Amino acid sequence: MQIVVIGAGIVGLTTAWSLSRDGHSVTVVDRAPGVGQGTSFANGAQLSYSYVAPMASRAVLAALPKYLFSASSPVRYHPSFDPDQWAWLARFLGACTDATSAANTAKLLALSFLSRDSLHDLARQTGIEFHHAARGKLVVQSSAASQAEAEAQMALQAAMGCAQTALTAAECVALEPGLESIAPRLAGGILTPSEEVGDCWVLCVGLETHLRAAGVSFLLGQEARLVTQSQRVLGVELPSGRITADLVVLAAGTGSPALGSQAGVAIPVQPIRGYSISPRILSSNRAPVRSITDTARKTVYAPLGDRLRVAGFAEIGGAGAAPLDSRGASLSHELQAIFPGACATDDLRPWTGLRPATPTGVPRIGPSPIAGLWLNLGHGALGFTLAAGSARLLADLLAGRTPPIAAKDYQ
Repeated sequence: MQIVVIGAGIVGLTTAWSLSRDGHSVTVVDRAPGVGQGTSFANGAQLSYSYVAPMASRAVLAALPKYLFSASSPVRYHPSFDPDQWAWLARFLGACTDATSAANTAKLLALSFLSRDSLHDLARQTGIEFHHAARGKLVVQSSAASQAEAEAQMALQAAMGCAQTALTAAECVALEPGLESIAPRLAGGILTPSEEVGDCWVLCVGLETHLRAAGVSFLLGQEARLVTQSQRVLGVELPSGRITADLVVLAAGTGSPALGSQAGVAIPVQPIRGYSISPRILSSNRAPVRSITDTARKTVYAPLGDRLRVAGFAEIGGAGAAPLDSRGASLSHELQAIFPGACATDDLRPWTGLRPATPTGVPRIGPSPIAGLWLNLGHGALGFTLAAGSARLLADLLAGRTPPIAAKDYQ
């Protein structure tokens, strides 16, 4: 088949990889001049296969007033007059129940475990080096209540195949000596030995090189419009001309709703803005060895070669508000507080990007209601973690193979 994939982030590129392996003729289109220029560029770098619980939960619902009115909150909501945003928020609030959250966690875990296997296969097949390391992940808690909640979630996920261990505060510091500076506020933590890290943008660049060598075409720096006729998508219109296709796969992140509307397909995705810095590591003895999540501060740390990726904040509806310059400084302040002296502060490389999130946190993968248009989108903050598995699921469905997970959960 002649297939156009719209989107050259990690989701679009892994989709192109899976479809190319099945023998399809694939063209990747993106409005950015290079691959991985959107959310994939400097994300949190964590491949958190066991930490995929959706944002929509009872805990978030309880904290909603703080998120609405506190300028310093790590999670903020930017209201607008856009009816789609309010519809998304209503569905989000409806998903904030224990039963719904548990069901969506199970769906996301199934997809994440498939993605872990699929990414490992991709790495073996291509040999791409992207600072990929499996040293585990430590999530630290700052109150007895949050530690108890984390242990309850650990018990729930144990039945779903997650291998995790609860640690005391002293055990957390023994495992990661750099945490000594915040030892007085630690209540414990959860260790997941199988978690990984990697540089998503470096993987994107490597995939482009590999895919070009395999015959995949790239049309970058081109804004696409869907070509439709009689309730069917026939291809895409670009400034350079029209491309006729048997199938178009929409994997354009936060740009997907506007594109979907051209074919009459409503896509319930809202942008959630995140921020990161990537300072150079000065002292390996003070920097973390494995990825760290500081739950109280909603900040993540991932070592990538000679740099440390520090990421945080979630601004729902953030596309309508200007990025806050203060966010990079806040992340630098948190870094110095938790790992003092570990990193240089003269080259932070601040970045911000928009994560495409569905109300439930579960991505949409598979055929749309319109013939000729398939979807692979809405991964939120888990795009890197879920990309390879999502691509595998889509390719299996298109080929008529029975997927290893329930495809209906993502449609």
